[in-house]
Amino acid sequence: MGSLNKMNFITRLSAFCLRKSKMQQRHQSSRRPTAPLGSRTLTDPSEVFEHNMWDHMQWSQEEEENAKEKVAENSLVKVQWEDQDKYEREASKYWNEFYKTHKNNFFKDRNWLFLEFPEILPEKGRERLKTEERSAELTKINSTNRFSHKNEMFEEGETYLKKSYEDGSTSVQGDVYNKTQAKSLTDSPQRKNYGGELRWLESFPGSDATYRILEVGCGAGNSVFPILKVLCNTPGTFLYCCDFASGAVELVKSHSSYNSAWCSAFVHDVCDDALPYPFPDEILDVILLVFVLSTIHPDRMQGVVNRLAKLLKPGGMLLFRDYGRYDTAQLRFKKGRCLSENFYVRGDGTRVYFFTKDEVWNMFSLAGLTEVQNLVDRRLQVNRKKKVKMQRVWIQSKFQKPLLLSPNNSAETIKRRP
Repeated sequence: MGSLNKMNFITRLSAFCLRKSKMQQRHQSSRRPTAPLGSRTLTDPSEVFEHNMWDHMQWSQEEEENAKEKVAENSLVKVQWEDQDKYEREASKYWNEFYKTHKNNFFKDRNWLFLEFPEILPEKGRERLKTEERSAELTKINSTNRFSHKNEMFEEGETYLKKSYEDGSTSVQGDVYNKTQAKSLTDSPQRKNYGGELRWLESFPGSDATYRILEVGCGAGNSVFPILKVLCNTPGTFLYCCDFASGAVELVKSHSSYNSAWCSAFVHDVCDDALPYPFPDEILDVILLVFVLSTIHPDRMQGVVNRLAKLLKPGGMLLFRDYGRYDTAQLRFKKGRCLSENFYVRGDGTRVYFFTKDEVWNMFSLAGLTEVQNLVDRRLQVNRKKKVKMQRVWIQSKFQKPLLLSPNNSAETIKRRP
């Protein structure tokens, strides 16, 4: 009887492997992309409406020129200066109104994060996640579920397009640190000077952890809770998350999956250099910056990146994903919505910038970080029901803090790319 069961298992496993092989050849993809950013390529234009998304799209010179013309046209009329100042001063108000309206129903959970950014987890956590994924595939062979994470990744962007928004800055829940509290933290006698830097003597959230993650702009928790789901089984890990929209912070804190044993959420304005974080510098292993930097005024971006770089420990990683130049979202803006070059305001008062990968390289390099990955992610998003095609462009990057900062890595010696 035991031999018969073993034979049946081997037969089923062989059949599964055969079906898996055929599936990968047919779709040119797998649940874990064999190439960065996916590997479903469109080789036959007649098959364009067979899937919701095609990877690694190459633009023709004509498509590139058409995109430039549309941007030049929608940038002709700029928003009035007094209105631009209002959008800057009241940025948090617009995002609070956004979350008051949509609560946590606007974005789907970013379960795709671990596919594109396995570095979020410590090495042991990555290995366990791979084991769990292999086990799940053996017990549930379903082609729709095989690509569900990928679809979630792009449905998020599509939702913003449908509502004429963009997936921008998100927020977090947690403790509010105003400037008075910030001063009390800075002046605390419980801190001492150690090795030329301020070190905290008192316990802070996550002080006992050995692996720490910060998500900047975590909104209603669409990245937080997928990460926490994994972290709760990974001893020694801790997640911080921050945003300046207090409404979003409350949404995260009230979520049933929020657990202060694994996560500390706090309201924080990353543009305010004088506002300290509720933990010391150089303790973070990973910073997650996903569709957040684009919501910040271009003149303030470098300062934000510089400050975040100080939070990373040597060898720590900053993971970045955001809108790329000539994304469909940029081309759809009407005249009168442009604030400055490649920077726009949506109808709800929130803002969005569209990057090039050279701009991203310049910012992170000037902050003393080293490039690990810096890619333009061009995809063709398809609405099969309406037979509509949309050219999506994102920038995905990974930058690391050097173990030892050499003179060649210093901000003063970094040369900007053209």
